[in-house]
Amino acid sequence: MIAIIDYEMGNLRSVQKAFESFGTEAVITSDATVLQQADKVVLPGVGAFEDAIKELRNRDLVSPIHDLVASGKPFLGICIGLQLLFDVSYEGGEYEGLGIIAGEVQRFEIAPEFKVPHMGWNQVNIEQASPILQGIDNNTYFYFVHSYYVVPSDPSVISLTSDYDGTFCAGICRGNLFATQFHPEKSQRAGLKLLQNFAEI
Repeated sequence: MIAIIDYEMGNLRSVQKAFESFGTEAVITSDATVLQQADKVVLPGVGAFEDAIKELRNRDLVSPIHDLVASGKPFLGICIGLQLLFDVSYEGGEYEGLGIIAGEVQRFEIAPEFKVPHMGWNQVNIEQASPILQGIDNNTYFYFVHSYYVVPSDPSVISLTSDYDGTFCAGICRGNLFATQFHPEKSQRAGLKLLQNFAEI
């Protein structure tokens, strides 16, 4: 069973339906006990970093998330769920993140002809092999919606990059921890393949 962390941020049902489309049980929950019992955990998210980290703290989910990652259980962050893993975000101020991955979240500073947020389909480059990328070709298109991107202190955690007036980190991998800036649940066949790979780890 896969547990999807519910903190009222993002399209939780879309992520759940994506897993269910290939027969994987997925529950939406903010119950730490249910999260501990799950085989795998997903931290999704859409919206502002400040609101997201506030909701996680209000629901007493910060320590359980740290424990889940430390336990070795497969863990997948999506969009804001990637950004929350980092030390600090500069979205609308300066906000402390979960501190699981060293680094920061920065706003795109790009040429005027490039719109922010970065929204739509973009190719990703595979920088290192990862179990969730099995059967996915280099330069596959995924769907992005974001104005900020992560900058890991340790480049070795970067599994995917993309380009939007410059290269940025589109995904990370460290042991049992995986996360993507794009939305696999909105990325059609390739996105479903990535989620199925995660479900089968």
